[in-house]
Amino acid sequence: MTELAPTLVYRGADAGFAAPANCFALTVTEVQHYTDRLFRFRVTRPASFRFRSGEFVMIGLPNAERPVFRAYSVASPAWDEELEFYSIKVPDGPLTEHLQKVAVGDTVLMRKKPTGTLVLDALRPGKRLWMLSTGTGIAPFASLIRDPETYDRFDQVILMQGSRLVSELAYGAEITAATLADPLVGEAANGRLRLYNATTREPYRVTGRITDLLTSGAVHQALDLPAITPEEDRVMICGSVQMLQDCRQICLDLGLTEGANNKPAEFVVEKAFVD
Repeated sequence: MTELAPTLVYRGADAGFAAPANCFALTVTEVQHYTDRLFRFRVTRPASFRFRSGEFVMIGLPNAERPVFRAYSVASPAWDEELEFYSIKVPDGPLTEHLQKVAVGDTVLMRKKPTGTLVLDALRPGKRLWMLSTGTGIAPFASLIRDPETYDRFDQVILMQGSRLVSELAYGAEITAATLADPLVGEAANGRLRLYNATTREPYRVTGRITDLLTSGAVHQALDLPAITPEEDRVMICGSVQMLQDCRQICLDLGLTEGANNKPAEFVVEKAFVD
């Protein structure tokens, strides 16, 4: 396999580069770095690309003969004219080592088929939707909380995010505020969307792991919500390997059944990638 170059080779999706037949060549339109570990970027959206909020795609860079691709949730909602992604920075990562250096005008490759389990169609109707995330696992929920269909299906939406440091909660707070102020979805989200975030390695107004905050009842007490039940609550989970396992077991212990695209139920887990 050809070694990855230290910098991007192509500037702009129309700079003479022909994308592989199964890929779109997209142009970076915006980049924002939150910490030395986290950043987001936006790219142009092909007119023919359709996806459901919460799905992920495979992202790569045109800097090798055989580009490395990794799964990334689309963090923007299905109605957005651009595509947004939220990423961790891995110093020696085959892709993220280079992806974190993208600038406006650079080219990013995206395979054409979206997929994923964190979609509304994989859940049965319910009253409350719980979105449980750690780190960059918040990305699919950044898409879903900005989708009007989420509020057509649920009376209450609770976005939980756990991170090591306070600075790593900035993206979640930012997209929640943007959702509440958005002219398309803000009216529906106000009074129904709740953000509950916590840290594990730095003092914050809430400290502790997502799992402990759930099982102890701390989140229910703080938000004045009843305990999770199979009759009224639906859960989506995205984060680290251990977090996925622990949250899945909590759901099973509460009597919830795991769902899928072809068999909607009470909770779903995204297993395609971890933060």
